[in-house]
Amino acid sequence: MLDFVRNNRRLMLLLLLVLVFPSFVFFGVESYSRFMDSSHDAAKVDGRAITVQEVDNVVRDQSERMRQMLGNNYDPRMFEGPAARQAVLDQLIQQRVISEATQKKHLTVSDAQIAAAIQSIPAIAQLRTADGKFDEKAYVQLLAAQGMTPEQLDARMRFELSTQQLGGAIGTTAFVPKSLLDRLIAIRDQQRDVQAIVIKPADFTAKVTPDAAALKAYYESHLAAYTMPEQAKVEYLVLSGDALAASQTITPDQLKSYYDSNIQRFHTDEQRRASHILIAAPKDGKEADRKAAKEKAEKLLEDLRKHPDTFADVAKKNSQDPGSAEKGGDLGFMGRGALVKPFEDAMFALKDGQISDVVETDYGYHIIKLTGIKPAATEPLEAVRPELEIELKKQLAAKAYTEQADAFGNMVYEQSESLKPAADKFKLTIQTADNVTRTPNPVLGKDNPLNNEKVLKALFSDDAIKNKRNTEAVQVGPTTLVSARIVDYRPAAARKFEEVEALVRQAYVAQQAAELARKDGEARLDALKKSGSADGFGSMVTVSRAKADGVSPKAVDSIMRADASKLPSLVGVDLGADGYAIYRIAKVGTPPQANANQREADAQQLGQMAGQTELAAFYDVLKAGAKVKILHPAKTDDAAASAPAAH
Repeated sequence: MLDFVRNNRRLMLLLLLVLVFPSFVFFGVESYSRFMDSSHDAAKVDGRAITVQEVDNVVRDQSERMRQMLGNNYDPRMFEGPAARQAVLDQLIQQRVISEATQKKHLTVSDAQIAAAIQSIPAIAQLRTADGKFDEKAYVQLLAAQGMTPEQLDARMRFELSTQQLGGAIGTTAFVPKSLLDRLIAIRDQQRDVQAIVIKPADFTAKVTPDAAALKAYYESHLAAYTMPEQAKVEYLVLSGDALAASQTITPDQLKSYYDSNIQRFHTDEQRRASHILIAAPKDGKEADRKAAKEKAEKLLEDLRKHPDTFADVAKKNSQDPGSAEKGGDLGFMGRGALVKPFEDAMFALKDGQISDVVETDYGYHIIKLTGIKPAATEPLEAVRPELEIELKKQLAAKAYTEQADAFGNMVYEQSESLKPAADKFKLTIQTADNVTRTPNPVLGKDNPLNNEKVLKALFSDDAIKNKRNTEAVQVGPTTLVSARIVDYRPAAARKFEEVEALVRQAYVAQQAAELARKDGEARLDALKKSGSADGFGSMVTVSRAKADGVSPKAVDSIMRADASKLPSLVGVDLGADGYAIYRIAKVGTPPQANANQREADAQQLGQMAGQTELAAFYDVLKAGAKVKILHPAKTDDAAASAPAAH
């Protein structure tokens, strides 16, 4: 079928026109679009759709955030595959369900709560200046850098705080009774003194004498262990935005033009350093209080005119600005727009070292001393050249990638017999790898695109295996496309018995020896239970759920679960290939009572676990009532829904 499509493109285009055009004529563009759009819904909650595109966007955003956070340690495979997409879909469904419940219960948050929550964000809290004024301009710029407006942040915080009320109301109701807490701590911290007898398989290997029939039977029943997986020798091309960025050449004219268009970034307006003394008098205060504050400020100013060198000492003793008083009134360097206008106008009117008259603001009365001036300056091109070259190369590479991506995808599809045409056109190197299988191979390295699940799925499709055609261009990163083809394919095949006979013998003997050790151990356990003897046991060790002391986890679990109401107590543990062990529990010890802080931490942790359990149950109830319908399960193949349309 694919060969027919490739070889009869004109006929197929004509057929598509004949089929598609009448659909628009008879049903209308709007109804046709609506019909098509419904096929891209991943789920519905109370009749409202969550689209596949929404899932894609969240996956992409989360992947990009992790890439920025982790840098070279970022592994894109964390966000690939159906499991990652299903987690995102579940997250979106949960948000939608909780949002609906929040609205139905009329849970709201006041504007004051939203403002307090926003201003508690560290990056935003730093925007408050020394005199307490909030820098609105910097706030807007900070949000814009994140692709957000103040209104959008307000809406997001309102949603988050409202939904947190619902979760908090459920989760915080959970508690762990004191008696249960004591019991759980005692079980967790209980210690048991044990001795062991270990029966090892090595002691029984000489007793195993397999014949040819037994080995052949073992081989046939474990054929998968002696089967070589399907493997392929592969060629592949990588169109990478990072590689394009590294190959970009920046001309002096391009750099100068880019510098000129961004020069405001490198320009610093004049800044001034000042110290001040504040005599607080709020504008809505009593007139008598404001008059007294002004008189005090004028008296201090009169003294400072006579002794200007005492400004810092006077500020420490008299200024009512808690942020600067102990620093002698120093406010540091500031540009225009950082302070209230009367203060700013007075400060910028002063000469270096000069003291102002009394300045009135909404906060009270100020005396200002100018202590430094940084003139306006612009960093020269040479000083910022490395930074600009990196930025410009990335921009040019992004443009080049956008221009080349579609052409690359078209070429590897249309000229599917070889990767060479695409390699020549886009100046790429054809890379090779052997022993590639359907599952990622650690030997290739985690960054190798042949370890990408989507690439492997395309590479081992029936068409790619049978006809050795190029795969479609698969996106493995925000700016990375990969196309691969199988050069040589070797199907899965069982190795002949004669080739692996030694391995089969070794495995058979080990299995039978372990079985003999188990039988011997169980017999000795029965005998010890009857005799009550302690002969043959090793030295005493103390184990607990938190301390194994060399005892295997499986054995520790059996020891701690064993009935110890009557001591000594015996328990047998089948260790598989490691044999069989018999443990004699001689003593059960209770550790000293945990200190108050540890106990409080344990209670808090158990309470949180109980709260999470109740919250999960509450969410399940909401989900059941919200008529959630999964229309496009991410656990199945989402690739077709999210992949670009076929050429």
